[in-house]
Amino acid sequence: MLTQLHGDRLPDWIEAASTTTELPSLRHFAQHLLRDLDAATAGLLTLPWNSGVVEGHVNRIKMLKRQMFGRAGFELLRKRVLLAQ
Repeated sequence: MLTQLHGDRLPDWIEAASTTTELPSLRHFAQHLLRDLDAATAGLLTLPWNSGVVEGHVNRIKMLKRQMFGRAGFELLRKRVLLAQ
């Protein structure tokens, strides 16, 4: 459903997951998906791309920033961000 962008199958999956008794956390997750079903379905149906690449860069920059906390100034952080690509 996620890799093939079949958002039309989401309500059926939520119904099946909501009736399971063996996995209470899955049931709870499925019930919470109903709160914002329109947004979840739209995300699965409309756009064939995502912001994963951008989030990866943001995560990398935050990691570098955390590693350098208290050690150096902005210039060294800038150099590490530009050279770490």
